[in-house]
Amino acid sequence: MDILGLRHQSSGVNSRFVGGGLSFAVYVQRTQAMLHQAHGFKNDEEIYVAGNSPFELLPEGDFEKGRDKPYKRGILLTHGLSDSPYHMRHLGAFFQRQGFRVMAILLPGHGTQPGDLLDIEWQEWAKAVQYGADTLEAEVDEMYLGGFSAGAVLSVLQSTHDKRVRGLFLFSPAFKIDLRAKWANLHRMYSKFLPKEAWLDVRQDKDFYKYESFCKNAAAQMYLLTKALPEIEAKIPVFAVASADDTTVHASGTMRFMLRVQNMKSRLVWYSTKKIDQQNIEWVNSALPEQRILSSAHTAIVIPPQDAHYGVNGDYFNCMHYYDSDEKRYTACRTQPQTALLGEITPQNLKQGLLRRLMYNPHWAALEVSMQKFIAGLG
Repeated sequence: MDILGLRHQSSGVNSRFVGGGLSFAVYVQRTQAMLHQAHGFKNDEEIYVAGNSPFELLPEGDFEKGRDKPYKRGILLTHGLSDSPYHMRHLGAFFQRQGFRVMAILLPGHGTQPGDLLDIEWQEWAKAVQYGADTLEAEVDEMYLGGFSAGAVLSVLQSTHDKRVRGLFLFSPAFKIDLRAKWANLHRMYSKFLPKEAWLDVRQDKDFYKYESFCKNAAAQMYLLTKALPEIEAKIPVFAVASADDTTVHASGTMRFMLRVQNMKSRLVWYSTKKIDQQNIEWVNSALPEQRILSSAHTAIVIPPQDAHYGVNGDYFNCMHYYDSDEKRYTACRTQPQTALLGEITPQNLKQGLLRRLMYNPHWAALEVSMQKFIAGLG
């Protein structure tokens, strides 16, 4: 484990949601000012700010206008735990092409430094989603929510008490996580004297758009968030995507959720190496030997192969599974990507050889088609 640095402390500017009452444009401006403050000492300041910033998009082309509002449809996009709005960029562009008004928020504690998750509470994330929903709904007749991982759970939670939500788009939803997260904050009894004990992972944080270091409180708040989600049988249409091999969350939680969804327009895209034949489930074989891909991964769902950072020819390689345990493999994974296999970091995949965690979706084009069909069926 690396030595704790300044980034493993709270910045003091990003543990609460402070956008309430602002227009979305002003919210974006103020958030960007905070991001500049957090990253102003870095050579790559503009890259950090641009990728971690919330954003908004106006619909393209011949879109349908609202009855008494500017737009017929809009979607609020929410990123995952330790991630950033960068992970929502390609989804945002897709929905923009489909005629949606798009807004994407930055969850409190994210985008600045990993230490800002030390004291965060999940209710602050929920406040950000509530703000986004209120702001978006003022401009659209039909409001949809879309989220990745923790963002998917927050989207569902919002829908349970917000009757304005017309449908959900869920990507790698974190409905079910490791039960050990329940006890993650036991460290508070002694971590004031042993600060490292507040952390599950202390790493280099080389990724512009995602924390690599991960504190125990983040896991604990994620557990509390999942417990706040009531048992529901969604009546609105739901489009969900999950990988059966996901090692970040238990994909069985997504399957169970979708089996309880009552709206017949709903659809689940299921990435797996094992075929499944079930109504309203679209099975996609996630193994692509010709591309050295062993399976899909939690991290791969919302990023297309063309992405300049995480894609096929991207500049970032996810080798974190070797970081603390095998320095030689960690170096080889980062410097010899042409020879590494790609997939989720399952025990079975790790036995196959040098493994890089898959960060892009090789089936992105097909996923867009599936989403287009789902949207067309909304009426």
